[in-house]
This record gives sequence, structure tokens and C-alpha cells, in this order.
Amino acid sequence: MGGEQPLSRLDALRFARRVVEQQAVRQLGLIDRWIAEEERREAERRRGEQRRPAPADWLIQHGLNRANVDAVHVGGCWAAKKSGRCRPATREQALDALRNGVPPCVHCRPDTACGTD
Repeated sequence: MGGEQPLSRLDALRFARRVVEQQAVRQLGLIDRWIAEEERREAERRRGEQRRPAPADWLIQHGLNRANVDAVHVGGCWAAKKSGRCRPATREQALDALRNGVPPCVHCRPDTACGTD
């Protein structure tokens, strides 16, 4: 064909090196974008944690109709988290509820934590 010389082994190796270098540069750029995105997400997560209000010390669990009160919990009680029907309360509100006959949670024992037991 038009007098073209076949590629020498050295030319082929140089060509292969350029291809690999271009691919590496593209892949490094992609990884750098992934790193930047993950750093942005991590910073956003940290800001969210800093802005999150402190968990309540006491919780009042309401019934399904939200009218009646079912139980009193200590703030970190797993059973309260599982129910999903709890509202934050002050210590006084928790004490008032216990004094008015609202049952204490059998798992976290807020009556003991309040000193009413």
C-alpha cells in the first residue's frame, strides 16, 4: 500500500505507553471527582450532626389515636424508638405523667431514673 513502513517494536511500545498514560489520566480524574464528592458528603454529614438537636432526656409515648398517653420512657430507650409514637418531654412532664398513672416503660424504667420508684 502507499509505502508505509510497519511499526517497529519500539514505536508500538511508545504508542502503548501513550494509550495507557491517557487512560490513567482519565481514571485519576474520575477518582479525584469521586474523592471530592465523598469529601462534600462527609462535610455535609458532619454539619448535619452538629446542627442536630440533643436527644430528649424523657419521652412520652402516645397511643395510635394520639389522644391517650401509653407510657413514659427515658430518652434513649430502644422500645420508644421502635414505637415511633413518642414526643420529647421535660422531666416535670414525665413526673406528672407517672404521678397521673401513665405506666413507665418496663425496659428503661423511667420511674427509677426519676426517683419515683
